[in-house]
Amino acid sequence: MIRKPIPVKEAVQLVMGKCNILKSESVKLEDAYGRVLAEPIVAKHDVPPFDRSAFDGYAIRAIDSTEASEIKPASFQVIGEIGAGQVGEEPIGEYEAYRIMTGAILPKHADAIVMLEDTMETNEGFIITKPFQENDNISFQGEDAKTGELLIEKGSVIHPGTIALLATFGYASVHVARYPVVSIVSTGTELLDVGDELVPGKIRNSNGPMLQGQLKRMDIPYKSYGMMEDDLDSCTELIEKALKKSDIVITTGGVSVGDYDYLPEIYKRIGAEVLFDKVMMRPGSVTTVAVVGDKFLFGLSGNPSACFTGFELFTRPAILKMMGNTSPFMPRMTAILGEDFSKKNPFTRFIRAIWRMEKGVPVVVPAGFNKSNAVSSIARGNCLIALPGGSEGYTKGMEVDVLLLGQELGVPTWEL
Repeated sequence: MIRKPIPVKEAVQLVMGKCNILKSESVKLEDAYGRVLAEPIVAKHDVPPFDRSAFDGYAIRAIDSTEASEIKPASFQVIGEIGAGQVGEEPIGEYEAYRIMTGAILPKHADAIVMLEDTMETNEGFIITKPFQENDNISFQGEDAKTGELLIEKGSVIHPGTIALLATFGYASVHVARYPVVSIVSTGTELLDVGDELVPGKIRNSNGPMLQGQLKRMDIPYKSYGMMEDDLDSCTELIEKALKKSDIVITTGGVSVGDYDYLPEIYKRIGAEVLFDKVMMRPGSVTTVAVVGDKFLFGLSGNPSACFTGFELFTRPAILKMMGNTSPFMPRMTAILGEDFSKKNPFTRFIRAIWRMEKGVPVVVPAGFNKSNAVSSIARGNCLIALPGGSEGYTKGMEVDVLLLGQELGVPTWEL
């Protein structure tokens, strides 16, 4: 079977074009972390809801401090104390002040706050030796958010800062996209379980647990159907079973063109539409994606590095878009290549790598052995170097594109 490879950009666009947004559900605020907002968040009231002190100190009338100096200090009488959550009972008059705490509401007629370190205590109150302007050290009503203001757009990921905002405006529950139902199936007669002893010709199944970890990093629940041997009928039956209960089925292995690579035939049997079966990329060129109705079949390579990369480039953004996420791609930055990478690139190459700051500049180096069957470099890497196809190799000091792993927001991979 001859396959026609397509560019990474086209492959990503084909996948994203088939994503259908899932329905929403309401969850309690304490369960909202990591979910995707299915509604915009709008300010229900002003924040702060009143003018308040920005520091611990004294609330005064600024006009009473106009002539204050080292030679002629201004003296104030303290008529009460206002803690956070309390209200001053009486308005302040000429050369009067309230002791006030950070966040407390300003008493009537006060228009400036004197910080404690700018005062000298007296028997009746305090003195100041410099003037203060109206509005000094005051946090004003609505300066953070005004009633009706759009604060967070629909499609945003809920992180700890979002939760603080939701709590501020009384969102005890929030509408979020439901999680997709994801299933994982590992193929290959050569596979052993993690706890099995090695025997000649066999390898332990690392792709299944790795994919579980990638989904957990996204906080996406999943069901594992374990490992299936290279038998066409039983493989087809298992894929059909998983598909009935899932929005997404991820398989590893079985997507090449060998005698025991059954997924292309399985896709025919179940009537799947194959979006592509070869991509102009290394590793993972045999990555295959198909759809049945509104459900996805991601056929990832059996080689660990290729499987890992295929998930990050195609499966991860598809999951996030199905949840309505408006920034579903890996974040990208540029960095300086820290060592030579002389390998030629007929296709776009994604290299497991490590980036770090050196003298204030991001520097990136390959994470070690980088063939498609590599495992060690996946463990060490915190990013992917993206090298465009057609190059004759890269040398130390060149600027390269880097995709960051394990981050929340990003830009389209097809921009590379």
